[in-house]
Amino acid sequence: MLTDIIRSKTIKAIQSIYAIELSERDLQVNLTKPEFEGDYTIVLFSLIKSLKKNPDEIGNAIGNYLVENETAFFESYYIIKGFLNIVLKSDFLLKMLNQHYQDPCFGKAAMNEKKIMVEYSSPNTNKPLHLGHLRNNFLGRSIAEILKANGYDVAKTCIVNDRGVHICKSMIAWKRFANGATPSSTNKKGDHFVGDYYVMFNDAYKTEVEELVQKGMSKADAEKEAPIMKETQQMLIDWENGKPEVIELWKTMNQWVYDGFEITYRRIGSDFDKTYYESNTYLLGKDTIEMGLKNDVFFKKDDGSVWIDLTSEGLDEKLVLRGDGTSVYITQDIGLAQLKYDEFNIDQSIYVVGDEQNYHLKVLQLICKKLGLPYADGIHHLSYGMVELPTGKMKSREGTVVDADDLIDEMVSIAAAHTQELGKVKEFSSTELKELYDTIGLGALKFFLLRVDPKKKMIFNPEESIDFHGFTGPFIQYTHARIKSVLRKNELDPSMHDFKEPLHKMEKELLIQCELFEQTLKQAGQSLDPSTLSMYLFQLAQSFNSFYAALSISNAETEQKKQLRLKISSMVATILKSGMQLLGINVPEKM
Repeated sequence: MLTDIIRSKTIKAIQSIYAIELSERDLQVNLTKPEFEGDYTIVLFSLIKSLKKNPDEIGNAIGNYLVENETAFFESYYIIKGFLNIVLKSDFLLKMLNQHYQDPCFGKAAMNEKKIMVEYSSPNTNKPLHLGHLRNNFLGRSIAEILKANGYDVAKTCIVNDRGVHICKSMIAWKRFANGATPSSTNKKGDHFVGDYYVMFNDAYKTEVEELVQKGMSKADAEKEAPIMKETQQMLIDWENGKPEVIELWKTMNQWVYDGFEITYRRIGSDFDKTYYESNTYLLGKDTIEMGLKNDVFFKKDDGSVWIDLTSEGLDEKLVLRGDGTSVYITQDIGLAQLKYDEFNIDQSIYVVGDEQNYHLKVLQLICKKLGLPYADGIHHLSYGMVELPTGKMKSREGTVVDADDLIDEMVSIAAAHTQELGKVKEFSSTELKELYDTIGLGALKFFLLRVDPKKKMIFNPEESIDFHGFTGPFIQYTHARIKSVLRKNELDPSMHDFKEPLHKMEKELLIQCELFEQTLKQAGQSLDPSTLSMYLFQLAQSFNSFYAALSISNAETEQKKQLRLKISSMVATILKSGMQLLGINVPEKM
């Protein structure tokens, strides 16, 4: 990477001139701001104290050394208010261009020996995927792909919450209200069908509570005594005892949901190397708790419940096993973490989970560390903020959640309307149009949810996300299609690679931006933040459009200039396609 080369050669220059040792952390190298001359800027202020000289004197000494001794890289320099602006020779950039202008692997690292697991999605089988799940899925999958691009062996997993009282609520409501209806008999997608009964449960429960309150019962008692809630609790007991008719209904309704999930996952491009089910893992972890008791990591209270004291870590006492011997969520999570480690031998386990679980994941890692478990240090919570609509928060049990499928359909519809307004798709067949609208609609949705730092809460605005001129997926998709159109109309000559004419400022700037792709992927992987990549791709597309508006490609001054600009265009298109694919977004060849 150019920044690493510049930093390394600058440190060598300082050591040679001043005979002092510096680490690479001591030197800041940035792109030169567009209003100043130069390509890269070396910040000099951090050197003043150790060298006991003014910044201009330091800058001139380093600049002269680099231009005189590193002739393959540096052409000239400028000193501007404590900054050393270096002008690169074009040779390095042109060599990169000739080697990689059509290379889909450009910027990606060689495989290393580290294995990382990314767990995401984690749906419940009592309702369809919704807008919040979409941010989770897009984050999880894009992080997995970015880590692969950084050379890691990545396993993508999902834990399905398929048991518990919330699942029984949909089952009880179906028994009460369905009259034998099924997804096929109602022509409804399975996860939506089951989700409707979850909402029906809540409506019936509210009604029963109100009736009991009107008869003189306190609200707290009414909530416990409502017949539909007592039926649900009994159903959970029957499930745990393996009652055949309950197990059969549970399997049937879960399968309806899985069939619905699969359609949505296929449409949004989410996939998993392994899916875990809570019904198979909820008893895990008890052996580990027993081990911790023997080693005094945990302690028992008089009622037989098992706890851990985390007050020295600024937290509180945490229940890990109930007095009746049943597990709580943290018990199951410890057991599942062990299972995943045993099955995949992972160095790191990344949990893509909303920020409402910050405390839970912190406790999980602390307990695993105190137990001395080998995977404890590798637990990482990729915490993300909730997604809201301009109208406010969403609530599943009240039926106010925006279903993923409905939102995707809306996005595709908006994409169709915007594309038709542009009037550039008259030659497309109906099949091509459908594919294009899907590509633009999903691309807009994914990019909008990924362009924000995961840690931040966000408001999703469908209309804003699909603006062809804004910080959006469609803007980048359109830029890629524009480049492909140019390349179809002009024949690129691969044999022409000896470009002698000086680079125009905009040609050079665009090549430097292309070179930054590798560094951007590395930063996005280290920070587990796809918004880093999103911003880079947007800025690259912006720069290309400025380049395209200012410099003619088809009617360039010379054939050599034309071929140079075609190669630069091809490299930009290659990077845009590669980068967007890491975000899970397709880019069309024409639009």
